[in-house]
Amino acid sequence: MADKMLKITLVKSPIGAVPKHRKTIETMGLRKVNKTILLPDNAATRGQIQQVGYLLKVEEA
Repeated sequence: MADKMLKITLVKSPIGAVPKHRKTIETMGLRKVNKTILLPDNAATRGQIQQVGYLLKVEEA
C-alpha cells in the first residue's frame, strides 16, 4: 500500500467552503480548480479526502 498513489483533482471551488476545509485544500497543494496532484495512498491523505471529498475527484493512479 505504501507505493500506491492517488490522483486527486480539485473540481469545485473552495471559496464558499468552511475555512478549515479551504486550509486543507491548500495544504494538499491544490491552488486552482481542475488542478491534479499525486499523493501517496496513506491514512493521512485518506483523512484529508474524507474531510473535503465534496470538492475533489479521486482516482487510483
